[in-house]
Amino acid sequence: MLFTNALVLAAGAMLGPIYALFVEQVGGDLMDASLTGGVFALAAGITTILAGRYADRIKENELIIVFGYVLMGIGFLLMTKVNSIWFLFGTQALIGFAEAVYSPAFDAVYSKHLPDCRRGKYWGAWEAVNYFMAAAGAFAGGFLVYHFGFDFLFIIMAILAMGSAVYIYFLPRKVL
Repeated sequence: MLFTNALVLAAGAMLGPIYALFVEQVGGDLMDASLTGGVFALAAGITTILAGRYADRIKENELIIVFGYVLMGIGFLLMTKVNSIWFLFGTQALIGFAEAVYSPAFDAVYSKHLPDCRRGKYWGAWEAVNYFMAAAGAFAGGFLVYHFGFDFLFIIMAILAMGSAVYIYFLPRKVL
């Protein structure tokens, strides 16, 4: 589980440090970058509350994780088609929604398999992976855009999210 989530975290981190440059390329400015980032966070915040409640009611949270990863991959692919700030607002809302869909379900599945006496250790491992992927993603994103452009980056991000979805979907449920 940590491996697939690490790929998704790395995908998201690839754009973070250079996001304002992308916004500028589609005709936006610094304020637009801030507003679209806010739209992402607002969509994620609202959806997280609802997704957390739903995750408690469904038997196979793994399928919610798969759904969230697929939506995120679709959002990353849509970034290759962004040609206006308004389209970017919608795409960021979709990506925020997708992240919020999978996060509570991921946390529930991950927590279910932690031994009581080692929860701090395993959540610490998850937090460390989060930071390591942020570092690796930031470097990789800049490298990929510098050498190949934003569209190539978005395709790689989508592949990481979709690949994680496929892996989780086909992983035997007893492993999860």
